[in-house]
Amino acid sequence: MPAILHPDRRFLFAHPAHFIALGFGSGLPRKAPGTWGTLAALPLYALLMLALTPLQIVLLCIPVFLLGWWAADKTGKALGVHDHGSIVIDEIVAMWLVLAYVPVTWLGWLLAFGLFRLFDIVKPWPIRWFDERVPGGFGVMLDDLLAAGFAVAVLWGLLHWHVI
Repeated sequence: MPAILHPDRRFLFAHPAHFIALGFGSGLPRKAPGTWGTLAALPLYALLMLALTPLQIVLLCIPVFLLGWWAADKTGKALGVHDHGSIVIDEIVAMWLVLAYVPVTWLGWLLAFGLFRLFDIVKPWPIRWFDERVPGGFGVMLDDLLAAGFAVAVLWGLLHWHVI
C-alpha cells in the first residue's frame, strides 16, 4: 500500500485510532502539524486543570500514552509511514507533561511550548538515536516523551534560578 501523503477529514474519521493519533484533527494541517498538535495540547490541558491537579494530569498521561501508542501504530500502518508528521498525539501527551511542571503563567506556558518544540525538532542525543531505532507506535510516542524530559530539565533549572 502506498503512503498517504496528506490525510484528510475522511481519513481522520475512518477509525477511532486515526482521530486520536491525528490529535482530534490538529495534525491535519500540511505545514507544521507537530506545532499545531502542540498548540492543541494547551486548551486541552487548561480543561483538564478545571478538574485535576498537575500530579493527576501527569498520572493521566500514562493511559493516554498507552492509547497513543496503539493509535499511532494503527494510524502509521494505515498511512504507510511509521511516524507520519500528522500523527500528533505524541506531542499532546508530551506537552501535558511539560505543562505540569511550570507555573500557570503566560511566560511559563510560552517557555514550556518553545523548549518542547525545540527539543522535539532538534532531537539532541539520545532522542534522535531512539527516534531512528525504535519502530511503531511506541517509537512515535517515545521520542516526544524524551523531548518533554529535556524541556522539563531546562524548565526546572529556570525555576531554580527564579527566571520563571
